Parts: sequence; C-alpha cells; structure tokens
Amino acid sequence: MTRKATNAAEPLLGFRRGLADSVSLMLGYFPIAVSFGLLAAANGLDPLQSLLVSALVYAGASQFALVSLLAAAASPLSVVGAVAAMNLRHLFYGPALLPRLSGGGPKLPRPLIAFGLTDEVFALASARLGADKGDVWLSGVQAGAYGAWLAGTVCGSVLADLGGARWPEVQAALSFVLPSLFLALLLPLLNRDTVVPPLVAAVVALLAVQFLPGHVALLLAMAAGAGTEVLKDTEVAHG
Repeated sequence: MTRKATNAAEPLLGFRRGLADSVSLMLGYFPIAVSFGLLAAANGLDPLQSLLVSALVYAGASQFALVSLLAAAASPLSVVGAVAAMNLRHLFYGPALLPRLSGGGPKLPRPLIAFGLTDEVFALASARLGADKGDVWLSGVQAGAYGAWLAGTVCGSVLADLGGARWPEVQAALSFVLPSLFLALLLPLLNRDTVVPPLVAAVVALLAVQFLPGHVALLLAMAAGAGTEVLKDTEVAHG
C-alpha cells in the first residue's frame, strides 16, 4: 500500500474506531429514543414529525419537554424558552473539549462537531480523547449515537402504531436507561481530585428541584459545580 493510500485510509480507520467506541451509547440511546417515539405518538405527532424532532433538536430530555409542552398548548415563546434553558449546559461542552482536539488527523467543521456533543458523547470524549483520537474519531462516536437515536425514534413510532403507546410502564422503564448510561460514563472520570464539584452539583440539584422547575434546578447545579471547581483551582494556584 502506498503512503498516499495509507494516509487516505487513516481517517476512515479513526471513524470506524469512533463507531466501535460508541456501542455503549447506542445501547443506551436506542431504548430512550423508542420511549420518545412512544410519547410523541401518544401526544399526536406522526412518525415523520417525531423523526424531525429527533433529527433537528436531538437533545434528549428537551425533546420530551418539547412534546409535553406542545401537547399542553403552551405558547411558542415558552416552548422555545424552556428548551433553550434546558440546553444551556451545552455551551460549555465545546470549549472544554476544544483544547483536546489538537491530535493528528483532519479537522472537521466545528459546527458539525458541536451539534453532536450530547451529555453522554461529552462524557465519553472527556475520558478518551487523546493524541490518537481527534476530530474523526469523535465524529464516529457522534454518528453512532445519532444514528441510534434516530432509529429508536422510528421504532418507537412504529411500536405506537401497533399499540405500544398504551404501555406506560414500558416508557417508565426505558426512561431510566439514559441517566444510568451517563453515570456509568462519568464514574471512571471521578477520583479524589475531581469528585467534589459534581458532588456539590448533585446536592444542589436534589435540593433545588424540590422548589424549582427541573431546568432551573439544573442551571443552579451547574453554576454551583463550576463555582466549586473555580474556587478549588484558585486555592491550588495560591497554595
């Protein structure tokens, strides 16, 4: 194989490695997307509308909130505001990963990379990005997760047509998969030096959700966790 052919094959190899590493995300995303498809059908969305929501919004909990708000005849402004507030955390994902995307390989358009940065993709990338895993590897991870999300949405819509929307216990069981997956990806990143900020965020979230809407509690928890990390780094710098 010539050097030119080898260089051309390297991006494909990196993409395939990303797809392989995304299997755990696929296994978590597919049942949650099935649950979304069921919920969307129960609230009057046809399969094409459900698929478009998953393809364009692609934001997990925000999609569930969006469908519920639409079913409750909420105003467009309130729907957009609630969904945007729930997704503000994604503003921090790109800047956090950007310095680690300096490994070898071709650079992909940043908007394309940003679109696929879900919570679970971010957690996986945070754990595995390195000199041998850059943009192309990350795009493979994102493609696997995105494909599983779309496929699950379609399957949920089809299942609803077969009567699955009348099985609320199925949706309740499936809804636990994604939080479990995120925790499984997060745990390897935790150690004595990193555990305090997420622990503070978790406590703030559990307390705040008793009095405030979920998306507001989430924002407060993010601010508390980030503030704790800043204070910790400041103490280390001056210590």
